[in-house]
Amino acid sequence: MINYSTRSNLLTEGNDIEDYSRLTYRKLLEETCKFANVLKSKGVQKGDRVAIYMPMILELPIAMLACTRIGAVHSVIFAGYSSDSLAERVLDSKAKVLLTTDGAWRGSKLLHLKAICDQAMDKVKSHGHNVESCIVISHLRRVTCPPGNTSDGGKTKNGTSNGSSSEVNLSWDDDRDCWWHEEMEDADSSCYPVWVAAEDPLFILYTSGSTGKPKGVLHTTAGYLIYAATTFKYVFDYKPNDVYWCTADIGWITGHTYVVYGPLANGATSVLFEGTPFYPQNDRYWSVIDKYKVSQFYTAPTAIRSLMKFGDDLVKKYNLDSLKVLGSVGEPINSEAWLWFYYLIGHGKCSIVDTFWQTETGGHVVTPLPGATPMKPGSASFPFFGVLPELLDEDGKIIEGEGEGYLVFRQPWPGMMRSLYGNHERFQTTYFDKFNGFYCTGDGK
Repeated sequence: MINYSTRSNLLTEGNDIEDYSRLTYRKLLEETCKFANVLKSKGVQKGDRVAIYMPMILELPIAMLACTRIGAVHSVIFAGYSSDSLAERVLDSKAKVLLTTDGAWRGSKLLHLKAICDQAMDKVKSHGHNVESCIVISHLRRVTCPPGNTSDGGKTKNGTSNGSSSEVNLSWDDDRDCWWHEEMEDADSSCYPVWVAAEDPLFILYTSGSTGKPKGVLHTTAGYLIYAATTFKYVFDYKPNDVYWCTADIGWITGHTYVVYGPLANGATSVLFEGTPFYPQNDRYWSVIDKYKVSQFYTAPTAIRSLMKFGDDLVKKYNLDSLKVLGSVGEPINSEAWLWFYYLIGHGKCSIVDTFWQTETGGHVVTPLPGATPMKPGSASFPFFGVLPELLDEDGKIIEGEGEGYLVFRQPWPGMMRSLYGNHERFQTTYFDKFNGFYCTGDGK
């Protein structure tokens, strides 16, 4: 039996190349318990919603796991959203607590996350809801400011001299705002988990809203976690001593399932990456793979196509021989990008898993399996275990053989969404009314 508490780690790679660390599973449990107790001290109870708006730092999965430990429902909101988008999601979920950082560097750009949260909380309050606590991580003071950049200067919230170019002015409400590190200082590192039922809510994740009001996709506890763990294990063929890296932001479903829950449920050593593929140079991905000897690498076709433009020499500087499985997610991958990925990055020896799935599905529903599925550039190939897809025409008739139509699923699977938060009627009409008896993905013609 593997002792995950000592052999498995979260490897963090910050925006700056000198900002990296390692957290064992044992330490992750301690930090999770401590923050769970902080949340309880703020009055958070089972079923309460906690909104999280922060960059890809260790505190993000810690906060998510702390919520699950006490039965609270987390709602991670992508830290690139505007204050209006943040406010809309906080208001819809009626979040009791908001977690954020003082700011973050995204490449060479400084993001004023606390200021965005302040604007959002004001908008939420004007609509009749009050965020009771805003817990702020002092992130900028522990990271390096990119060369040639400075911040606002002046005084920091606690009145110390702003000698660092990574500190910013913060507005502060003493009745609502508090520092993460101050709250954690005396928190107990033991927190007995709150027991929940299999169908109790685990998290809410809002869609982008590109087709109207954002939909609060609701996933529940047991089925989602089983599906996340199972798809991770088989789709990436993860083995002990492998090092896995998914580049997705946790603000999206890929980050939930294949950065946090899937890898952790399998005791995986994985990389948590805060930066961009292009900072400080356009070879950042390849340098990280070489540095940590990554064996499974999961990224988006958009990133692959962007990196292709910089030529092959940037890739060839690094040793990528550790790679065994390459993954594609988020959109269809064109044949040219697939072949570049396969031959240059994978040296023609890696399986490519071209995965199709959605926020609503919770995990992969159509995907190759490494070493078991014949690979075809640009094809997601076959359904995952227990998933029964069909292709329907406009009249709901099954299309036999090749054709164009609507992709639907005939039966449920463990990881599928259970509802849209606060609007089950919209859930029914959006996904099930078009074709009676089928889940409609919305993809197809």
